[in-house]
Amino acid sequence: MESAIPEHLQTVRTRHRRVGDDYAPPYPSFVARHRPSVTRVVMAYFGVQSRGTLNAAAEQALARLASDFATADGPAYWDRASYVDEAGFTNIVTVAYWDDRQKFDRWFPAARERWTGDQRINSGFGTFIEALYPSVEGYETLFSSLGRPEGVAVLADGMSGEILEHAYWGGMRDRIPLSQISEMAPSGSARAIRDGACIRIIPHDNLCLIRSGQDWGDTEAAERKMYLGDVEPVLREGMDFLRDQGRSIGCYANRYMTVIGPDGATTEKSYGMSWWKSLSALERWAESHPAHVKIFGAAMKYLSTLGPAAKLRLYHEVTVAGADEQLFEYVDCHPKTGMLNAVQTVDAA
Repeated sequence: MESAIPEHLQTVRTRHRRVGDDYAPPYPSFVARHRPSVTRVVMAYFGVQSRGTLNAAAEQALARLASDFATADGPAYWDRASYVDEAGFTNIVTVAYWDDRQKFDRWFPAARERWTGDQRINSGFGTFIEALYPSVEGYETLFSSLGRPEGVAVLADGMSGEILEHAYWGGMRDRIPLSQISEMAPSGSARAIRDGACIRIIPHDNLCLIRSGQDWGDTEAAERKMYLGDVEPVLREGMDFLRDQGRSIGCYANRYMTVIGPDGATTEKSYGMSWWKSLSALERWAESHPAHVKIFGAAMKYLSTLGPAAKLRLYHEVTVAGADEQLFEYVDCHPKTGMLNAVQTVDAA
């Protein structure tokens, strides 16, 4: 049994895990393992927002972004997903990952100018960039099975063996290397500044992001019926709660998205991604809020019924980022979009 924290990131603990060394998780889970030379990653979400179907200019912007990704210093991996938000707008979100900050810094300025900067073509759609640049000490991953990495784990050198720190409340925190020495508590408050057409969010310290995904593409008829009939509706209900009422519990914004394949068709994959005031707020939601308890109960009934025969794949990545590891820019987006929902007023630059 391995620790979720790789050996080269282990240090003398000043804050203890929630379980002892004799803890035995009830089922296997795995984490991504980066090369020790990787010290920082980039997670950059590029969004297009439109009332109804995307127009030709928005489609061209997405195609140009994909072309930009294929240039020198582009991301090592990217994927795309869609959803309709609380205001009825269609959002196409492309998330790109780098494990070399210098490559990102060379690539980003030109793409940023075209997406939210002066070179952006305003043709009836909104755009936004939400990016984090965490050190490898500041995030964790978790996978229910091997063989199909998602998100930042696609960049990893490989996967771990079975890990210790999972299947208990607090495991998410215990998998983050920084938790060995830091509470990762938030400080300050987010504020918004308008600079021409662009609204920039000046973030607070130790903001939390979770991307949590499901892949039912391998399921056979009976399991698929069980997932889509018994689990997914409960999950959607919880995702809608976070979208519509999350501010009351520290969730600034939530998107429950369907992944789009390389051919442009929807896939049998989805993920929720949400911005939280703190890791603690996310933990409280997970441990005790009725909406998440209901999700957890439905998932446990499903998994206990199927046991090792379950083909559903689950994963997540959770990041805690310092104020200097975040960037948020929005152009022509409605005021509940992403981290715009975290602020009350917009100040002039």
